[in-house]
Amino acid sequence: MRNIRQEIQDKLAEIEKRKKVQVLYAVESGSRAWGVESPDSDYDVRFIYVREAKDYLSLQEKRDVIEWQLDEVWDINGWDLKKALVQFHRGNATLFEWAGSPVIYKTTKEWEEIYQCCRQYFSEKAALYHYYGTANGTYQQYLQGDEVRYKKYIYALRPLLACLYVENNHAIPPVSFEELLRQELPRELRDEIDEMLVKKAKSDEKDMHPRLPVIQRFIEDELARYGRIAKDMADDRNPDWGDLEEGFFKILGISS
Repeated sequence: MRNIRQEIQDKLAEIEKRKKVQVLYAVESGSRAWGVESPDSDYDVRFIYVREAKDYLSLQEKRDVIEWQLDEVWDINGWDLKKALVQFHRGNATLFEWAGSPVIYKTTKEWEEIYQCCRQYFSEKAALYHYYGTANGTYQQYLQGDEVRYKKYIYALRPLLACLYVENNHAIPPVSFEELLRQELPRELRDEIDEMLVKKAKSDEKDMHPRLPVIQRFIEDELARYGRIAKDMADDRNPDWGDLEEGFFKILGISS
């Protein structure tokens, strides 16, 4: 049997060797992290890496992403730690998603320490805008016809449920779709989602199905509601850089 976890760890070790970086953290970020993968789902591996301290002082600008592999099985890419910390400062919800993934391929003490600092930069407004935009983009592009892919329903439902979590708990939402479904939802909606998930698990991601009216209505109503909420919410981003810079310097071995 193919050992996917070992194969991923081997790829991460190869990245470190060939790119001369240290991978601090690596996770699954797509449907497999959400717990709703199909039989033909690919592996969406995301990682945070750090270079040697002198590379950050070089006059030659270096790329801050590593795009390692993209094919039918693998989607592997990573962000430089500096880029990641700048995005944490902006409240980038994608980074909080990676940090909360239940499928971890590699972690380090350095990452665990600096992420504790990053948590204070979570922004409810930034998160709502991100999740609303993700759901709305999916709805506009993929959920207008008489037939839809169930995968696209999940791509719209999950961010809207994350919005609901942020609204009710004022905290970073869980990554798992199952955990998001534990929130209080109308019974009719929950039943239709459960039925859809059973069918999706047995079908290919590209299969088309008739629209589901309860889910469709929920998506449309919540898009309208969260569009208004995100627009009216005050900016709650943390403007301070001190803790992030101190954590960055510590990882590089530079005295602040």
